[in-house]
Amino acid sequence: MARVDFYRLTRDPVERVLPALATRILANGDRLLVVAAPAMQRQAIDEALWTLQPASFLPHGHAGSPDEEIEPILISGTLDPSPPNRATLVALADGEWREEALGFERTFLLFDNSRIDDARALWRTLAARDDVDNRFWKQDENGRWSEGP
Repeated sequence: MARVDFYRLTRDPVERVLPALATRILANGDRLLVVAAPAMQRQAIDEALWTLQPASFLPHGHAGSPDEEIEPILISGTLDPSPPNRATLVALADGEWREEALGFERTFLLFDNSRIDDARALWRTLAARDDVDNRFWKQDENGRWSEGP
């Protein structure tokens, strides 16, 4: 069963949230495909993975690079259902849903208030399916995440 985690970004931008998620993903031995259509957003994510936590670099690369197959985190402008790095997890960092994401074990849909209506409609659509497990995550004023409505 595919799992979709909805992350509503009300406090921190995706560039701050994604490195924390990626740290846990790598610690579990998993690989991640990060999808963001805007080139500027991909660049911001790339920089955040290098610098957000000074003591720890998160190994990553860009789709189309010579080392894309060995990168534990691969940043791409499009969703490849069979990513070169063999990721089983995908983060839709631009908040745009792509149906191909359901082919991954787990999808992280990161969205801000500009996409709240789209996220709510998607939640209802996916909740009606028996083959998808939806989860919703919200951030408190201290930056901690908790599961909830």
